[in-house]
Amino acid sequence: MITTGGGLFSEGVGQNRLRLHTLVVLRWMAIAGQLAAITVAYFHLDLRLPLGLCYLVVGASVIANLVSWFIFPKNRRLSDAEAMLVLLFDLAQLAFLLYLTGGLTNPFALLIIAPVIISASALQSRITVLLALIAILFISLAALFNIPLLFADGSVLSIPPLLEFGFWQSIVIGILFLGLYSHRVATEIQSMSDALLATQMALSREQKLTALGGVVAAAAHELGTPLATIKLVSAEMIEELADNPTLRDDAQLIKDQADRCRDILRSMGRAGKNDLHLLRAPLAEVLREAAEPHMGRGKSVIFTLNPMIDPATSIPPHVQRKPEVIHGLRNLIQNAVDFSKTTVWVDAEWGPKSLLVRVVDDGDGYAPHILGRIGDPFLTRPAPRQGDVRPEYEGMGLGLFIAKTLLERSGADLSFANGAPRPLGLSGRPARSGAIVEVIWPLAEILATPSGNLGENTPIEG
Repeated sequence: MITTGGGLFSEGVGQNRLRLHTLVVLRWMAIAGQLAAITVAYFHLDLRLPLGLCYLVVGASVIANLVSWFIFPKNRRLSDAEAMLVLLFDLAQLAFLLYLTGGLTNPFALLIIAPVIISASALQSRITVLLALIAILFISLAALFNIPLLFADGSVLSIPPLLEFGFWQSIVIGILFLGLYSHRVATEIQSMSDALLATQMALSREQKLTALGGVVAAAAHELGTPLATIKLVSAEMIEELADNPTLRDDAQLIKDQADRCRDILRSMGRAGKNDLHLLRAPLAEVLREAAEPHMGRGKSVIFTLNPMIDPATSIPPHVQRKPEVIHGLRNLIQNAVDFSKTTVWVDAEWGPKSLLVRVVDDGDGYAPHILGRIGDPFLTRPAPRQGDVRPEYEGMGLGLFIAKTLLERSGADLSFANGAPRPLGLSGRPARSGAIVEVIWPLAEILATPSGNLGENTPIEG
């Protein structure tokens, strides 16, 4: 985060979210309402207002709007400092208009809340707090110092002091409550938007890797025959050129380079064959593929596959190898490895109608106060203090959010819980005492459609 000036404003993520055009349009609406209220009060309700001064105050907003409208481009986005100055001008203009029109005897005093709510929805909390304090100050000054509203006969429009105090108190509470409420909702919406963007990026990356691996696998498959032919011909040339060392060395070089191309394509195509050509795979292979990046981090990962009924005849099903399934399970296993002490269990159970995958660790489990919010983005979870291969790691909840979003997209339901606590009076600890995540698919959503072969490769046209 970069601070500017005295440190009140910071430039970072979420800056420049307010368009000047949006504030200008809102101000035109406020100007129209103010002109209508002043005109009706003076000419229809016979209230003796300082009409010239009132129109002058509204005219200041008109001038500010015209300057903003014609000088700055419509797509101009304001920094937090600029947006604060615009909203501060609106607060001052409305406060002075209230001073001219009776203070809290004017029911439109409630509108002083509007700039604070706009700030709470789009600007930083420090700026919102500052504008809220200024709004409270302005409405308090307008309650104490104002030009009373007079009727045509000279009588003063007044309200009981208790009612006036209650109106002031309701405005102050409205500024605080609505400002806090708007800021909280806007923050949650922004966090969810950021988390969904991260989810889309993760899925896009997984899909691109899948597609790229498939292209490499197809290339390895198609080039296999030409490379084998080159190798065979070069081997025959080596035998025939035994009496010509120079040409024999060239033929040997051709053979060696053909072998090298074969090895490169084999190593590059291995992932591609798994990702694109095999759109279906045994359940055990899918689970192992998801866990593979975290198998060598010093924790034991144990796989268990059990049918829900008829253990003697049931075999593990073949499931779809969707990128979202692989990536989602991988995030769950990564989280379990991060917070486990020694062991992570990945259990799979299947029946006639559903498939269940359970990821359990022997760590401390989820903290009780966050258990009901698991899956929310940016939910901080401290790392374990001992035995962690990433000691500075601090979970932000984004991995679980991405996993939950991707797996639900594949048709699964997720639930989070903790294992059994340690029995009282015993020094030992149950093995599966940590966090538990259960993922349940309807079998029709995850089961792969049987296919007899892999199909033909599509030629790559350049």
